[in-house]
Amino acid sequence: MVNTRLASRYAKSLLDLSIERNELEQVFASMQWLQAVCKSNRDFATLLRSPVVNADAKQKIITAVFQNNVGQLTASFCALLIQKGREGVLPEIANAFIQQYKELKEINTIKLTTATAISEELKNAIVKHITTTTEMKNIELETIVKEDIIGGFVLQTGDKLVDASIAYDLKAIAKQFENNDFIYNIR
Repeated sequence: MVNTRLASRYAKSLLDLSIERNELEQVFASMQWLQAVCKSNRDFATLLRSPVVNADAKQKIITAVFQNNVGQLTASFCALLIQKGREGVLPEIANAFIQQYKELKEINTIKLTTATAISEELKNAIVKHITTTTEMKNIELETIVKEDIIGGFVLQTGDKLVDASIAYDLKAIAKQFENNDFIYNIR
């Protein structure tokens, strides 16, 4: 069960502590690494949530996995989570920490979905256009390739979505035919 409120509170505490100790960038890098591990290895995330594995075994496993990959503050934070029985929320805490870091640094994540991969020049041009036409200055562009949009693009930032894909246009045309917009009503 995902508890976003709990994860957000722990992430905020870690963010504040890392700012206080002047280790924000190091903890951010550690959380990015942890997020990548949790996404790429479901067994690790399952282990964290498992009530069968005791806290001492989890601590030994996490210490072995984290060795030379995360900073001391992050390792101590994870040990505290295990001690409190909250290690199952660690993947959500990593996600919440990264989100709060981006809010603090005013980094806007923009997802660009295209039918084929785009060049670096086009990515740079898109970022430049967005920075000049909006108030967003720090942009992190995430590109996704989905062949089922056929052509065009889908641009998403936060709760705003621009769907300029061929698939969207075809669905709109099909809906017009379903509604018989092209047949005059005689009555």
